Amino acid sequence: MAVDPREKIALFIDGANLYATSKAIGVDIDYRKLLTEFSNKAYLLRANYYTALVEDQEYSSIRPLIDWLDYNGYTVVTKPAKEFTDALGRRKVKGNMDIELCVDALELSPYFDHLILFSGDGDFTALVAALQRKGKRVTVVSTLTTSTPMISDDLRRQADFFLDVAELAKTVGRPQVQRPTEA
Repeated sequence: MAVDPREKIALFIDGANLYATSKAIGVDIDYRKLLTEFSNKAYLLRANYYTALVEDQEYSSIRPLIDWLDYNGYTVVTKPAKEFTDALGRRKVKGNMDIELCVDALELSPYFDHLILFSGDGDFTALVAALQRKGKRVTVVSTLTTSTPMISDDLRRQADFFLDVAELAKTVGRPQVQRPTEA
């Protein structure tokens, strides 16, 4: 087997963060086009999508997306979200996938040259720095176009490159579908 001369890349998508970012700028991400876009630029080693799921719900609005991604070239990493009641008696759901994403990125790092991180979460600044110490390049994908930035300033400064979702949406986005809101 011939070695691919192109750079090896890995896409790591913080699902909740990318969803909030794309919603804030008014676009839906076409995940098929997203894979094609990056596959055309480099050797796409892996595309991981991280999200927490509420297990006991009969129907989760994210389930069709998760199933589609799983069958169409993405490695979907999920864990059960934790439900709790806050101090004011409101039901809350917490499902943070940061640790899983970080561990996977560090474990896979010997095999890629460049990580494309879809998140603006400042908690990933330490991961980006650790990957850079290993000689990896990191692009962070988020947005600066919203009234309140969706990306941590520290994360943007640490990354080798910044790609705005608003710019990426020109090739992999589509207008948001108006869906009925859930009660």
